[in-house]
Amino acid sequence: MHQDAADWIKCLNLERHPEGGYFRESYRAAETIATEGLPARFGGPRSCSTAIYFLLEGNDFSALHRIRSDELWHFYAGSALSVHVIYPQGHYRTLQLGGNWQKGQSFQATVPAGCWFGATVDEPGSFALVGCTVAPGFDFADFEMGERGALLERYPQHRGIIEKLTRP
Repeated sequence: MHQDAADWIKCLNLERHPEGGYFRESYRAAETIATEGLPARFGGPRSCSTAIYFLLEGNDFSALHRIRSDELWHFYAGSALSVHVIYPQGHYRTLQLGGNWQKGQSFQATVPAGCWFGATVDEPGSFALVGCTVAPGFDFADFEMGERGALLERYPQHRGIIEKLTRP
C-alpha cells in the first residue's frame, strides 16, 4: 500500500518538531544513567536510550542543531534523506540515508555527539520517514538550535549549507 506524508503523520500520530519536520517519541528506556556515570557535558541523569519517528516533507528541512549524545538515524520509507553534518573542527560531511546502496545510501548513519546537523529530503515533492535513536537518551536540555550568525562566524567556509539549514 502506497502511503504519503499525510498518511504517515496521521498513522504514527506525529507532531511538529521545533527543528522542522514531524516526530513522535516511540521509545524511552525505563532505566537511567546517574549523573556521576555520565560525561561532564550532561547536567543530570539520562535515560539509557530513546528513539523517535521523524518525518520530513519536500522542501521542509531539519534546521542545524546539536545534541550532547550520539544520534543513530534509520531509514524507513519515502525518498532518500541527506543528513548534513558539521563537525566541531569544521569538517563537513553528508550522510545519505536510503535504500539504494549503489548510490551510496545506507539504512543507518550516525551523527557523533557535539556535531551540528540538519537534514533535507533528496526528492522535491516527496518525504522521508526515518527513526532516530539517541544514547544516552535524548533530553531537550541537551538540544541546541543553531543560530545563523554564530555558525557563520565559526564556520564561514560552510556559508551555503548554514544559510540553507537555518531560519532567520
